[in-house]
Amino acid sequence: MLPKKNIEKNLFIILYLNSIYPLGPSLKNYLVQHIKSCSFERNQIISRAGETCNRLYLIKKGMVRGYFVSDGIELTTWVDTENEVFTSITGFFRNEPCQEYMQSLEETHCDYMEYEDYKYCLNNFPEMRHINRILLEEYYILAEHRVYLARIPNAQKRLAYYMEKMKPQIVERIPRKHLASYLSIRPETLSRLLKEVN
Repeated sequence: MLPKKNIEKNLFIILYLNSIYPLGPSLKNYLVQHIKSCSFERNQIISRAGETCNRLYLIKKGMVRGYFVSDGIELTTWVDTENEVFTSITGFFRNEPCQEYMQSLEETHCDYMEYEDYKYCLNNFPEMRHINRILLEEYYILAEHRVYLARIPNAQKRLAYYMEKMKPQIVERIPRKHLASYLSIRPETLSRLLKEVN
């Protein structure tokens, strides 16, 4: 029998995965033994472009962004918060160097699974394959929203789309410069538009 402290420590991610698809006792047991926890300070770099990210994170509390650097300018590509999974897609799933940076925007607490454990779960637990498919569907839906957002030529309409389809509940938490970068809007324009919305 597993120590109670291990079960309690990993309960968050088990509840999260179980809400996606029911977990069998063998998978729960494996996760309890292999899931790890970590914390990041505000503005801490989690992974750098050129490194290989071998962790799949679930945010318990906090906020993380992905970005790349072009001509010395940071361009934010995504922002994730509580109950969301994040990683470097190429780094984790292809085991290749990351193309982007990942950074915590708040003090952030996560559970994570290493690549080898994730692969083991996919190969040995059918329910994990269902979870993987559902997570990929969610990722592609979000990616579709991001592609559509990027094609809207009008700044006001981009903000409106973000507020309607994506994450209006976290707008006040995201530093303005990062939200402006994500929406491809100048920070002063974003401030004006947000005042008009409120």
